[in-house]
Amino acid sequence: MELGNWTFRVSISDVDEARRVDESPSEYVVRLADAKARAAAANALPHQYVVAADTAVVDGAEVLGKPADAREAVQMLRRLRGRSHQVYSGLAVLRMWDGRMLTDLCVTDVPMRDYSNAEIQLYVDSGDPLDKAGGYAIQHAGFRPVQHPGGCYASVMGMPLCHLLRLLGRMNFPAQPDLPIRCQTYLNYACPVSGAILRDEQA
Repeated sequence: MELGNWTFRVSISDVDEARRVDESPSEYVVRLADAKARAAAANALPHQYVVAADTAVVDGAEVLGKPADAREAVQMLRRLRGRSHQVYSGLAVLRMWDGRMLTDLCVTDVPMRDYSNAEIQLYVDSGDPLDKAGGYAIQHAGFRPVQHPGGCYASVMGMPLCHLLRLLGRMNFPAQPDLPIRCQTYLNYACPVSGAILRDEQA
């Protein structure tokens, strides 16, 4: 959010994040983003916008949450290595003065490299995986779990900024045409999808 040079404050929303029976990953993250925005609205002022997001690591039809302990972190990382899975990010923007709510979804393929058991154990011993959905952070400089990332890198970190810009544009919020460049510079990543997202050519 700081890359947008916006004035903002963080509001923690108390939302039940349990997945409903037969709820798809896309329905799940969009519903939670919507619920978080509505919950946070209780602390917002009439002239403000509320931005909320929810991200899930998905392998097949299974949503992988944060590992309960080091043993589960090892299991998750072994399960994901050498294969691709998806990260689903749901976004919601609520405009306070008229109650207009818009949501969006970003789905990113994440190809994991074939890291070794020793690398897994070293990473798990650092403690970093224990508060990460799926048991990893894409940006971790020591572990580097992802091989040749594609799609929205920022989404895997938790906030797909081009999708956010697209939602804000639909609400006539002042444009930030250089934000995608600032995002790519910060991440040191040449994004292959930002233009298509902002032109509404890609979901």
